[in-house]
Amino acid sequence: MPDTLSDRLEPYAQIARTLGVDAVALVPGPNFARVVPHPFSSHERPFLIVVPAGAAPAAVVPNLELGSWNAIGFEGAVFDWRDQDGYVAAFDALLSHLRIASLAVEGQVMRVFVHHALLRAQPDLRIVDAEAEISGLRTVKTAGELDALRAAIDVSERALARTLEGIRAGQSEAEIERSLVSNLFAEGAEALAFGPIVAAGDNSARPHAKARADYAIAPGDALLFDFGARVSGFAADITRTVFFGHASDEAREVYDTVLRANRRGFEVTRAGITAHEIDDAVTGVLEASPFADRIRTKTGHGLGREVHEAPYIMRGNHAALDAGTVFTNEPGLYAPGRFGVRIEDDVLVTEDGCVSLTQFPKELTVLPC
Repeated sequence: MPDTLSDRLEPYAQIARTLGVDAVALVPGPNFARVVPHPFSSHERPFLIVVPAGAAPAAVVPNLELGSWNAIGFEGAVFDWRDQDGYVAAFDALLSHLRIASLAVEGQVMRVFVHHALLRAQPDLRIVDAEAEISGLRTVKTAGELDALRAAIDVSERALARTLEGIRAGQSEAEIERSLVSNLFAEGAEALAFGPIVAAGDNSARPHAKARADYAIAPGDALLFDFGARVSGFAADITRTVFFGHASDEAREVYDTVLRANRRGFEVTRAGITAHEIDDAVTGVLEASPFADRIRTKTGHGLGREVHEAPYIMRGNHAALDAGTVFTNEPGLYAPGRFGVRIEDDVLVTEDGCVSLTQFPKELTVLPC
C-alpha cells in the first residue's frame, strides 16, 4: 500500500472518476481504517472524509478528535465542530467548499443521520451506494495485511490448543468459552474478532449458537469452536469440531464428509476461479453424501479487517477471485436437536492454487473424559 495518506486516498478518487460521480465519502469503519493510521471509531458524532475526483479532499471532524486528526498528515480542508454547537454548520461549510453534485458512499457503513446531514446541507446532492467498489479495494491483501492475518491466526490457534488441553468433564459451554477468551488474550489477541461460539451436543447443530451456562458437556458430545483473535486490525476466523469421550460411527462419517468437502475447496481454488465454482465444488461433496439434508450454509466469505466481507463464497456469485484474496472455507452439516460439524480454514488465493493460513490439525479429535 502507498506510504502517504494522499497516496492511500487516490484509489477512492479513481472510484469517483470510474463511477462518474464528483466524490467518494468514507466514514469510520474498515475502509476508513485502511486509509487512516489512527483508530478513530464510529460514535454519536458524525465524522467523514470526502475525496473528490479531481481536487483536494476535505473532512468533517469532531473538535475533540482534532488533535489526533492533525497528526495523520491530512492535506485538505477540515471543518470541525463542537458538541455544544452541533454539526450542521460543519456540513454546510463542507459542501459549500466542495461544490459537488454527486457523492458515492459506503451503503453498508454510513449511518442514516450522516446521510441526512449531507442532504440537509445540500438537498439536491445525489448520493449513490458504492459499497462494492469502495470495499472492493480491500479484497486483495498487501504483504503487511497478510502478516497481520497470520499473526491473528497464530494467536487463535495457540489459544485453542491451550483451551482443549484444559477441558474436563462437567464443564459448561460458558465455562469453556471463558477459558477460550482468556487464552486468546494470554496469547496476544488485541481484541476478539467476534463473540466466540462454543457449542456442545445439540447446540452444535445451531450454526450461530450461544454458549449455555446450564449444559455440562457429556461423553459423545460434539464440541464446536468458532472464534478468532484480532491483531493489528485484522481478524482470524477458525472453526474446529472435536468430540468428547468418544465419537459414534455416525459422527465419524459426518465428520469425514465435512473434511472431504473442506479439502475439495483447497483442491479447486486458484486465481481466476469464481466464488460460485468454489461453493459448487465444496457443497457438491456434501450433496453427494447421505447427509445432504443437513446443509444449512454457503461455503464461506472474505476475511480481513471485517470477519465477513467480500467475496462471499456462494452459488450465484460469479465474481472471479484474484491472487491475494483471503476467504473462509467452512463447510458444515447440522442435524437439529442432535449435533453439527463445521471445519473452517482461512485460505489465501495464489496464482497457481491456494495456501491455508490456518494450520491447526483437522483430523478427527476425541478429547479424553
